[in-house]
Amino acid sequence: MVDPVDDHVRSPAPRIAVEPKSGRVESLEAAVVAGGGVVVEPADADALVWADAHAIGSFPAVLASAPSARWIALPFAGIEPYVRHLDTHCPNGEPRVWTAAKGVYARPVAEHALMLALAGMRGLATYARVSNWAPPIGTNLLGANVVIFGAGGITTELLALLEPFGCHVTVVRRRPDPVPGARRVVALEDRLTVLAEADLVVLALALTPETQGVIGAPELDAMKPTAWLVNVARGGHVDTDALVAALASGSIGGAGLDVTNPEPLPAGHPLWSEPRALITPHVGNTPEMGIPLLADHITDNVRRFRAGTALAGVVDTVLGY
Repeated sequence: MVDPVDDHVRSPAPRIAVEPKSGRVESLEAAVVAGGGVVVEPADADALVWADAHAIGSFPAVLASAPSARWIALPFAGIEPYVRHLDTHCPNGEPRVWTAAKGVYARPVAEHALMLALAGMRGLATYARVSNWAPPIGTNLLGANVVIFGAGGITTELLALLEPFGCHVTVVRRRPDPVPGARRVVALEDRLTVLAEADLVVLALALTPETQGVIGAPELDAMKPTAWLVNVARGGHVDTDALVAALASGSIGGAGLDVTNPEPLPAGHPLWSEPRALITPHVGNTPEMGIPLLADHITDNVRRFRAGTALAGVVDTVLGY
């Protein structure tokens, strides 16, 4: 029996625009062709693949120039700057579907989260700054109580990475539906009930109005003085002023941040000189890591689009992710 995703010879090649003409456009045009599509200009396109995560300024005009694009592919997992542009129909009335790269970058980001967790819990933030033989510090990830916010692809990959450490993992999500690999799942509104026992708290959830500032002063106050916070999601999940205060007072063990609010974190910000903070400049997924993964995702979805099967990474236009 032929897989319908691979059987795209019976339908015409979809016409797909790849915009804007940025550095990664050649890779994504090749991905379109590999999936059985034809690269065209937006005015002639059945679908639009957006190639630059940072080019929000030109997006509305390009979208308007592609009135027949029934599928819009966005190149990242978090689509906050684009939420206001989400629609459900093309100007001609045909249904329109949006996709994001949900789960595409999960493996490298989960690896980065594990790196920040181990570095923080093992005292690297302190040891990297000293110039003499320092006293011993650190706690084990082995057997630790871990609380992960979010139940998407990053969490799935992180749960697999944590398995050899024998961690006791609780997942916090919008609804307390079961998550394979987690010992317990609680609703977002019940997060304070599980933070007090956590040795490690990882943020790996989408940024929505509901999750903006999900870690603030009450959540930080609930954590152990040895607990580490790792954020590989979005800076807006954390009340930065409350985090600075918690770190300065020693009320939590430390924070490993790949994302910040504001971002980029300006020179002279207190977090740069905070000895309990480890900061990386949003590199959980670099272009070198991400472009091949995104290209494979686009190729797969072009095949699905041509075959008329469900696309991967479909965005809920109501929830915004």
